[in-house]
Amino acid sequence: MERPLWSFEGRPRELDVLGLGENSLDRLVGVRDWPVAGGKQAALDSSTAAGGQVASALLGCARLGLRAGYIGAVGADPEAEAVLAPLRAAGVDLTGVQSVPGASTRSALILVRAGDGERSVLARRDSALKIDPHRLDRRRVEGAGLLHLDASDPDASLWAASVAVEADRPVMLDADEPGEGLEKLLSRIHFPVVSEAFAREWGGTGEVRDGLKRLAQGVCRLAVATCGGGGARAISAQGEIHSPAWRVDVRDTTGAGDAFHAGLIWGILQGRGEHRALAAANGVAGLACTAGGAQAGLPTSGELEALLGQGARISSGGPG
Repeated sequence: MERPLWSFEGRPRELDVLGLGENSLDRLVGVRDWPVAGGKQAALDSSTAAGGQVASALLGCARLGLRAGYIGAVGADPEAEAVLAPLRAAGVDLTGVQSVPGASTRSALILVRAGDGERSVLARRDSALKIDPHRLDRRRVEGAGLLHLDASDPDASLWAASVAVEADRPVMLDADEPGEGLEKLLSRIHFPVVSEAFAREWGGTGEVRDGLKRLAQGVCRLAVATCGGGGARAISAQGEIHSPAWRVDVRDTTGAGDAFHAGLIWGILQGRGEHRALAAANGVAGLACTAGGAQAGLPTSGELEALLGQGARISSGGPG
């Protein structure tokens, strides 16, 4: 039997997971194909829904039955309530949310291709929209079972990660792209989960394996690269892993990575080992892709367990 990725025995917690990072109000537009310069086409459909990588991951955790808390920055505008409403309805603790006067809540225009559900994101973030590290509560970080971060507010993320490591709490990171200060933040991350493109760039050779090897240093327990339909690749002290994707009817891949993080968090907190935790992460990501937007398809624990019991995984798209 696999050893758990983290032992929580004898460690009481006020929350199962605390997340710090982005939220977004997404406008989703369906298209037949990607726009070309000078071209014109009719939109197939259009809708507005809440999103954002950490906010969506925390909602995914709540749907899976975890006690979740969210820390993020929103503008003092009507869009802020639209972003926070799904989290509030799911029982996510929002006492750490910071409202920034004069700033606009983050937004994105997301094009979703009809044939395969692939998406292209045009994000907009007000430069004034930042989490103030001086308003963060050390006790909230220390009282969470797991801390989940992104790198959108580097100072706040670094402070929170440092507190969590001192308190012997696991820290997960969702990093979009290499940037200034990321190396220092990664030195405090037990579970870095990045895109395939990030891993290829981070390794300096264009190979996912080399990027994962560089990530799997210091306190890291499991370094993961999400590979879309190819599932996920990972490296731990036990070696390299390829965890295939699940066979689902894909409608929209928006938020698949956020959902993956939620599933992995659930697996870690459930005491699962690396293979079973990654299978759960891929399962949540797959189910999330069966509905439009980043949050509508996030499953319950019962729906996830039903998928995990089917065994219908896609074997193609492995390490190359």
